[in-house]
Amino acid sequence: MSAPRARVVRRPVHGVLLLDKPRGLSSNDALQKAKWLLRAEKAGHTGTLDPLATGVLPLCFGAATKFSQLQLEADKTYEAVAVLGVRTTTADAEGDVVEQRPVPAIDTAALDAVRQRFTGRIRQLPPMHSALKKDGKALYEYARAGQEVERAEREVSIHALELEWLGPNAEGHPALRIAARVSKGTYIRTLGEDIGLALGCGAYLSSLRRLATGHYDVAHCTTVEALEAMSEQDRLGCLLPPQSLLEGHAPVMLGSEDAGRFLSGVRRRGAWPDCDAVAVFGPGGAAGSVPAEPFDKLRANGIASVPAEPFDKPRANAMTSVRAEPVEALSTTQGGRSRALSSVLLGTGHVKAGELIPGRLLSPIEIQQILSS
Repeated sequence: MSAPRARVVRRPVHGVLLLDKPRGLSSNDALQKAKWLLRAEKAGHTGTLDPLATGVLPLCFGAATKFSQLQLEADKTYEAVAVLGVRTTTADAEGDVVEQRPVPAIDTAALDAVRQRFTGRIRQLPPMHSALKKDGKALYEYARAGQEVERAEREVSIHALELEWLGPNAEGHPALRIAARVSKGTYIRTLGEDIGLALGCGAYLSSLRRLATGHYDVAHCTTVEALEAMSEQDRLGCLLPPQSLLEGHAPVMLGSEDAGRFLSGVRRRGAWPDCDAVAVFGPGGAAGSVPAEPFDKLRANGIASVPAEPFDKPRANAMTSVRAEPVEALSTTQGGRSRALSSVLLGTGHVKAGELIPGRLLSPIEIQQILSS
Protein backbone atom coordinates (compact mmCIF):
# COMPACT_ATOMS: atom_id res chain seq x y z
CA MET A 1 0.00 0.00 0.00
CA SER A 2 1.47 3.34 -1.08
CA ALA A 3 2.01 6.10 1.45
CA PRO A 4 -0.59 8.89 1.44
CA ARG A 5 0.40 11.95 -0.56
CA ALA A 6 1.62 14.79 1.62
CA ARG A 7 -0.80 17.69 1.85
CA VAL A 8 0.49 20.87 0.20
CA VAL A 9 0.55 23.78 2.64
CA ARG A 10 -0.68 26.83 0.75
CA ARG A 11 0.68 30.33 1.29
CA PRO A 12 0.02 33.86 0.04
CA VAL A 13 1.80 34.48 -3.27
CA HIS A 14 1.38 37.73 -5.20
CA GLY A 15 2.48 38.29 -8.79
CA VAL A 16 2.28 37.25 -12.43
CA LEU A 17 3.90 34.15 -13.90
CA LEU A 18 4.45 34.14 -17.65
CA LEU A 19 4.05 30.53 -18.74
CA ASP A 20 4.84 29.11 -22.16
CA LYS A 21 1.91 26.70 -22.25
CA PRO A 22 2.72 23.37 -23.91
CA ARG A 23 0.53 21.74 -26.53
CA GLY A 24 -2.09 19.36 -25.18
CA LEU A 25 -2.46 21.01 -21.78
CA SER A 26 -5.59 23.03 -21.03
CA SER A 27 -5.21 26.53 -19.62
CA ASN A 28 -6.83 25.45 -16.35
CA ASP A 29 -4.55 22.41 -16.03
CA ALA A 30 -1.55 24.69 -16.59
CA LEU A 31 -2.84 27.06 -13.92
CA GLN A 32 -3.40 24.29 -11.38
CA LYS A 33 0.06 22.87 -12.04
CA ALA A 34 1.74 26.25 -11.47
CA LYS A 35 -0.43 26.93 -8.43
CA TRP A 36 0.66 23.61 -6.90
CA LEU A 37 4.35 24.24 -7.64
CA LEU A 38 4.17 27.69 -6.03
CA ARG A 39 1.93 26.47 -3.17
CA ALA A 40 -0.21 29.52 -3.86
CA GLU A 41 -3.50 30.16 -2.07
CA LYS A 42 -5.22 32.06 -4.88
CA ALA A 43 -4.69 31.97 -8.64
CA GLY A 44 -6.39 32.71 -11.94
CA HIS A 45 -5.50 32.95 -15.61
CA THR A 46 -6.16 35.77 -18.04
CA GLY A 47 -8.24 33.96 -20.62
CA THR A 48 -8.08 30.47 -22.08
CA LEU A 49 -5.67 29.26 -24.72
CA ASP A 50 -6.78 26.24 -26.77
CA PRO A 51 -5.22 22.91 -25.70
CA LEU A 52 -3.80 22.70 -29.26
CA ALA A 53 -2.10 26.08 -28.84
CA THR A 54 1.21 26.89 -27.21
CA GLY A 55 2.71 30.15 -26.00
CA VAL A 56 2.10 33.05 -23.65
CA LEU A 57 -0.31 32.34 -20.80
CA PRO A 58 -0.09 34.93 -18.00
CA LEU A 59 -1.05 33.37 -14.66
CA CYS A 60 -2.07 35.67 -11.83
CA PHE A 61 -1.57 34.97 -8.14
CA GLY A 62 -2.95 36.70 -5.06
CA ALA A 63 -3.35 40.46 -5.48
CA ALA A 64 -2.58 40.22 -9.20
CA THR A 65 -5.91 38.44 -9.80
CA LYS A 66 -7.65 41.77 -9.16
CA PHE A 67 -6.21 43.12 -12.41
CA SER A 68 -6.36 40.02 -14.63
CA GLN A 69 -9.31 41.45 -16.60
CA LEU A 70 -6.90 43.94 -18.17
CA GLN A 71 -5.14 41.10 -20.01
CA LEU A 72 -8.47 39.83 -21.32
CA GLU A 73 -8.86 43.22 -22.99
CA ALA A 74 -5.30 43.29 -24.41
CA ASP A 75 -4.31 42.72 -28.03
CA LYS A 76 -2.78 39.33 -28.82
CA THR A 77 -0.13 38.24 -31.33
CA TYR A 78 -0.23 34.76 -32.88
CA GLU A 79 1.62 32.63 -35.38
CA ALA A 80 -0.13 29.67 -36.99
CA VAL A 81 0.27 27.15 -39.79
CA ALA A 82 -2.83 26.62 -41.94
CA VAL A 83 -3.18 23.46 -44.04
CA LEU A 84 -4.98 24.33 -47.27
CA GLY A 85 -7.57 22.22 -49.08
CA VAL A 86 -8.96 20.53 -45.95
CA ARG A 87 -11.67 21.65 -43.52
CA THR A 88 -12.40 20.06 -40.13
CA THR A 89 -15.21 20.26 -37.59
CA THR A 90 -13.07 22.30 -35.19
CA ALA A 91 -11.01 24.26 -37.75
CA ASP A 92 -7.89 22.67 -36.25
CA ALA A 93 -6.05 19.34 -36.34
CA GLU A 94 -8.17 17.82 -33.56
CA GLY A 95 -11.43 17.82 -35.51
CA ASP A 96 -12.85 15.38 -38.05
CA VAL A 97 -12.36 16.13 -41.74
CA VAL A 98 -15.60 17.42 -43.25
CA GLU A 99 -14.43 18.59 -46.67
CA GLN A 100 -11.46 18.35 -49.03
CA ARG A 101 -10.93 20.55 -52.06
CA PRO A 102 -8.21 20.99 -54.66
CA VAL A 103 -5.96 23.96 -53.96
CA PRO A 104 -5.86 26.46 -56.84
CA ALA A 105 -2.68 28.16 -57.99
CA ILE A 106 -1.87 30.80 -55.38
CA ASP A 107 0.62 33.53 -56.18
CA THR A 108 1.91 36.55 -54.26
CA ALA A 109 -0.83 38.78 -55.66
CA ALA A 110 -3.55 36.40 -54.44
CA LEU A 111 -2.02 36.26 -50.96
CA ASP A 112 -1.73 40.04 -50.82
CA ALA A 113 -5.35 40.50 -51.86
CA VAL A 114 -6.52 38.15 -49.11
CA ARG A 115 -4.21 39.82 -46.59
CA GLN A 116 -5.73 43.21 -47.34
CA ARG A 117 -9.25 41.78 -47.15
CA PHE A 118 -8.66 40.43 -43.64
CA THR A 119 -6.75 43.42 -42.24
CA GLY A 120 -8.66 45.99 -40.19
CA ARG A 121 -12.19 45.60 -38.86
CA ILE A 122 -13.76 42.29 -39.89
CA ARG A 123 -16.72 40.20 -38.80
CA GLN A 124 -16.36 36.65 -37.47
CA LEU A 125 -18.85 33.92 -36.68
CA PRO A 126 -17.69 32.33 -33.39
CA PRO A 127 -16.90 28.61 -33.87
CA MET A 128 -19.12 26.00 -32.27
CA HIS A 129 -16.04 24.52 -30.61
CA SER A 130 -15.43 27.50 -28.31
CA ALA A 131 -16.03 28.52 -24.71
CA LEU A 132 -18.44 31.29 -25.71
CA LYS A 133 -21.76 30.78 -23.95
CA LYS A 134 -25.27 30.57 -25.34
CA ASP A 135 -28.15 30.47 -22.83
CA GLY A 136 -25.66 29.77 -20.04
CA LYS A 137 -24.05 26.83 -21.82
CA ALA A 138 -20.67 26.77 -23.59
CA LEU A 139 -20.88 26.36 -27.36
CA TYR A 140 -18.52 23.38 -27.28
CA GLU A 141 -21.06 21.53 -25.10
CA TYR A 142 -23.66 21.88 -27.86
CA ALA A 143 -21.07 20.81 -30.44
CA ARG A 144 -20.16 17.67 -28.48
CA ALA A 145 -23.86 16.77 -28.40
CA GLY A 146 -24.02 17.12 -32.18
CA GLN A 147 -26.01 20.35 -32.06
CA GLU A 148 -25.34 23.58 -33.91
CA VAL A 149 -26.96 26.68 -32.42
CA GLU A 150 -27.48 30.12 -33.87
CA ARG A 151 -24.86 32.68 -32.88
CA ALA A 152 -24.28 36.27 -33.87
CA GLU A 153 -21.28 37.50 -35.82
CA ARG A 154 -18.83 39.65 -33.88
CA GLU A 155 -16.70 42.54 -35.08
CA VAL A 156 -13.00 42.22 -34.30
CA SER A 157 -9.83 44.01 -35.41
CA ILE A 158 -6.88 42.49 -37.25
CA HIS A 159 -4.23 45.12 -36.61
CA ALA A 160 -1.50 43.42 -38.65
CA LEU A 161 -1.49 40.30 -40.82
CA GLU A 162 1.27 38.38 -42.60
CA LEU A 163 0.70 35.46 -44.98
CA GLU A 164 3.62 33.32 -46.16
CA TRP A 165 3.45 30.40 -48.58
CA LEU A 166 5.19 27.35 -47.08
CA GLY A 167 4.64 24.75 -49.80
CA PRO A 168 3.53 21.15 -49.12
CA ASN A 169 3.65 19.71 -45.60
CA ALA A 170 4.60 16.13 -44.66
CA GLU A 171 1.21 14.85 -45.92
CA GLY A 172 1.59 16.70 -49.21
CA HIS A 173 -0.97 19.41 -48.44
CA PRO A 174 0.02 23.01 -49.22
CA ALA A 175 0.50 25.07 -46.06
CA LEU A 176 0.47 28.74 -45.18
CA ARG A 177 2.07 30.61 -42.28
CA ILE A 178 -0.23 33.16 -40.67
CA ALA A 179 1.08 35.82 -38.29
CA ALA A 180 -1.45 38.24 -36.82
CA ARG A 181 -1.81 40.88 -34.13
CA VAL A 182 -5.47 41.01 -33.19
CA SER A 183 -7.99 42.51 -30.79
CA LYS A 184 -9.65 40.64 -27.94
CA GLY A 185 -12.27 38.12 -28.98
CA THR A 186 -10.59 37.17 -32.27
CA TYR A 187 -10.68 33.46 -33.10
CA ILE A 188 -7.50 32.53 -34.97
CA ARG A 189 -8.97 29.15 -35.97
CA THR A 190 -11.84 31.00 -37.64
CA LEU A 191 -9.44 33.47 -39.24
CA GLY A 192 -7.41 30.60 -40.71
CA GLU A 193 -10.52 28.84 -41.99
CA ASP A 194 -11.90 32.05 -43.52
CA ILE A 195 -8.56 32.82 -45.21
CA GLY A 196 -8.62 29.32 -46.70
CA LEU A 197 -12.16 29.85 -48.01
CA ALA A 198 -11.14 33.21 -49.48
CA LEU A 199 -8.34 31.39 -51.33
CA GLY A 200 -10.96 29.01 -52.73
CA CYS A 201 -10.03 25.82 -50.90
CA GLY A 202 -10.70 26.03 -47.15
CA ALA A 203 -8.15 25.38 -44.40
CA TYR A 204 -7.55 24.20 -40.86
CA LEU A 205 -4.83 25.09 -38.37
CA SER A 206 -2.20 22.42 -37.75
CA SER A 207 -0.41 24.56 -35.15
CA LEU A 208 -1.06 27.75 -33.21
CA ARG A 209 1.32 29.71 -31.00
CA ARG A 210 0.61 32.87 -29.02
CA LEU A 211 3.68 35.10 -29.24
CA ALA A 212 2.43 37.97 -27.09
CA THR A 213 -0.49 39.18 -25.03
CA GLY A 214 -0.42 42.90 -24.41
CA HIS A 215 3.18 43.75 -23.51
CA TYR A 216 3.99 40.22 -22.30
CA ASP A 217 6.24 38.45 -24.82
CA VAL A 218 6.93 34.73 -25.20
CA ALA A 219 10.67 35.43 -24.91
CA HIS A 220 10.13 36.16 -21.20
CA CYS A 221 8.08 33.03 -20.46
CA THR A 222 9.12 29.96 -18.51
CA THR A 223 7.98 26.38 -19.08
CA VAL A 224 6.32 23.81 -16.84
CA GLU A 225 9.42 21.62 -17.12
CA ALA A 226 11.70 24.47 -16.06
CA LEU A 227 9.47 25.28 -13.08
CA GLU A 228 9.50 21.66 -11.95
CA ALA A 229 13.31 21.62 -11.99
CA MET A 230 13.66 24.87 -10.02
CA SER A 231 14.08 25.40 -6.32
CA GLU A 232 11.13 26.96 -4.52
CA GLN A 233 12.94 30.29 -4.24
CA ASP A 234 13.75 30.34 -7.96
CA ARG A 235 10.10 29.70 -8.79
CA LEU A 236 9.11 32.73 -6.74
CA GLY A 237 11.83 34.67 -8.52
CA CYS A 238 10.01 34.09 -11.83
CA LEU A 239 7.05 36.17 -10.67
CA LEU A 240 6.53 39.65 -12.03
CA PRO A 241 4.95 42.13 -9.58
CA PRO A 242 1.18 42.72 -9.81
CA GLN A 243 1.77 46.20 -11.25
CA SER A 244 3.23 44.61 -14.39
CA LEU A 245 -0.42 44.12 -15.40
CA LEU A 246 -0.97 47.87 -15.33
CA GLU A 247 0.75 48.76 -18.59
CA GLY A 248 -0.74 52.03 -19.81
CA HIS A 249 -1.65 53.21 -16.31
CA ALA A 250 0.06 56.46 -15.32
CA PRO A 251 1.83 55.99 -11.95
CA VAL A 252 0.93 58.19 -8.96
CA MET A 253 2.97 58.17 -5.74
CA LEU A 254 1.25 59.06 -2.44
CA GLY A 255 2.71 59.89 0.94
CA SER A 256 2.05 57.70 3.97
CA GLU A 257 -1.12 59.39 5.26
CA ASP A 258 -2.63 59.84 1.80
CA ALA A 259 -1.84 56.21 1.05
CA GLY A 260 -3.72 55.05 4.13
CA ARG A 261 -6.74 57.18 3.30
CA PHE A 262 -6.73 56.04 -0.32
CA LEU A 263 -6.63 52.39 0.80
CA SER A 264 -9.74 53.09 2.87
CA GLY A 265 -11.53 54.17 -0.31
CA VAL A 266 -11.29 57.91 0.37
CA ARG A 267 -10.69 60.21 -2.58
CA ARG A 268 -7.56 62.33 -2.48
CA ARG A 269 -7.19 65.82 -3.91
CA GLY A 270 -4.04 67.10 -5.62
CA ALA A 271 -2.56 68.85 -8.63
CA TRP A 272 -2.99 65.88 -10.96
CA PRO A 273 -4.14 66.19 -14.56
CA ASP A 274 -7.22 64.23 -15.57
CA CYS A 275 -6.39 60.61 -16.38
CA ASP A 276 -8.66 57.62 -17.03
CA ALA A 277 -6.29 55.00 -15.62
CA VAL A 278 -3.65 55.41 -12.90
CA ALA A 279 -1.62 52.94 -10.84
CA VAL A 280 -1.31 54.26 -7.29
CA PHE A 281 1.72 53.58 -5.09
CA GLY A 282 2.51 54.23 -1.45
CA PRO A 283 5.79 54.18 0.48
CA GLY A 284 7.48 50.85 1.06
CA GLY A 285 9.84 49.86 3.83
CA ALA A 286 12.52 47.45 4.85
CA ALA A 287 11.15 43.98 4.17
CA GLY A 288 11.13 41.88 7.31
CA SER A 289 10.73 44.84 9.65
CA VAL A 290 7.34 46.15 8.59
CA PRO A 291 4.97 47.62 11.18
CA ALA A 292 1.69 45.89 11.94
CA GLU A 293 -0.05 48.34 9.60
CA PRO A 294 1.51 48.86 6.15
CA PHE A 295 1.16 52.60 6.63
CA ASP A 296 1.32 54.69 9.77
CA LYS A 297 -2.12 55.83 10.86
CA LEU A 298 -3.92 53.92 8.12
CA ARG A 299 -7.07 55.95 8.63
CA ALA A 300 -5.42 59.17 9.74
CA ASN A 301 -6.95 62.47 8.75
CA GLY A 302 -5.10 65.04 6.73
CA ILE A 303 -3.40 65.15 3.38
CA ALA A 304 0.28 64.41 2.99
CA SER A 305 2.35 66.42 0.56
CA VAL A 306 1.60 65.70 -3.09
CA PRO A 307 4.67 65.31 -5.32
CA ALA A 308 5.30 68.20 -7.68
CA GLU A 309 5.36 65.74 -10.58
CA PRO A 310 2.58 63.23 -9.76
CA PHE A 311 2.99 61.43 -13.07
CA ASP A 312 6.35 59.94 -13.94
CA LYS A 313 7.79 60.30 -17.40
CA PRO A 314 6.06 58.06 -19.95
CA ARG A 315 7.29 54.52 -19.68
CA ALA A 316 9.36 52.87 -22.36
CA ASN A 317 7.53 50.43 -24.60
CA ALA A 318 7.30 47.34 -22.41
CA MET A 319 7.52 45.05 -25.45
CA THR A 320 11.25 45.83 -25.20
CA SER A 321 11.35 44.75 -21.57
CA VAL A 322 8.33 43.38 -19.75
CA ARG A 323 10.07 44.06 -16.46
CA ALA A 324 9.92 47.83 -16.91
CA GLU A 325 8.07 49.16 -13.86
CA PRO A 326 6.34 52.47 -13.05
CA VAL A 327 8.66 53.22 -10.15
CA GLU A 328 12.06 51.95 -9.12
CA ALA A 329 12.92 49.07 -6.79
CA LEU A 330 9.63 47.18 -6.84
CA SER A 331 11.11 43.68 -6.85
CA THR A 332 11.12 41.98 -3.46
CA THR A 333 13.91 39.46 -3.86
CA GLN A 334 17.39 39.34 -5.27
CA GLY A 335 19.62 36.32 -5.00
CA GLY A 336 17.05 34.70 -2.69
CA ARG A 337 17.27 37.49 -0.09
CA SER A 338 14.69 40.14 0.74
CA ARG A 339 15.52 43.76 0.07
CA ALA A 340 13.82 47.07 0.72
CA LEU A 341 10.93 48.31 -1.40
CA SER A 342 10.92 52.01 -2.19
CA SER A 343 7.19 51.84 -2.94
CA VAL A 344 4.32 49.39 -3.05
CA LEU A 345 1.22 49.14 -5.23
CA LEU A 346 -2.02 50.24 -3.56
CA GLY A 347 -4.36 49.74 -6.49
CA THR A 348 -5.82 51.53 -9.47
CA GLY A 349 -7.99 54.58 -9.92
CA HIS A 350 -8.61 57.57 -12.12
CA VAL A 351 -8.20 61.32 -11.81
CA LYS A 352 -10.95 63.80 -12.57
CA ALA A 353 -10.95 67.52 -11.74
CA GLY A 354 -8.02 67.14 -9.35
CA GLU A 355 -9.52 64.20 -7.46
CA LEU A 356 -7.83 60.81 -7.28
CA ILE A 357 -10.73 58.35 -7.23
CA PRO A 358 -10.06 54.76 -6.03
CA GLY A 359 -10.76 51.78 -8.29
CA ARG A 360 -9.54 48.23 -7.57
CA LEU A 361 -7.57 48.26 -4.30
CA LEU A 362 -5.24 45.85 -2.58
CA SER A 363 -6.17 44.98 0.99
CA PRO A 364 -3.87 46.03 3.86
CA ILE A 365 -3.17 42.33 4.45
CA GLU A 366 -2.05 41.87 0.83
CA ILE A 367 0.23 44.89 1.08
CA GLN A 368 1.66 43.60 4.35
CA GLN A 369 2.38 40.24 2.71
CA ILE A 370 4.06 41.87 -0.30
CA LEU A 371 6.22 44.09 1.90
CA SER A 372 7.31 41.22 4.11
CA SER A 373 7.83 38.64 1.36
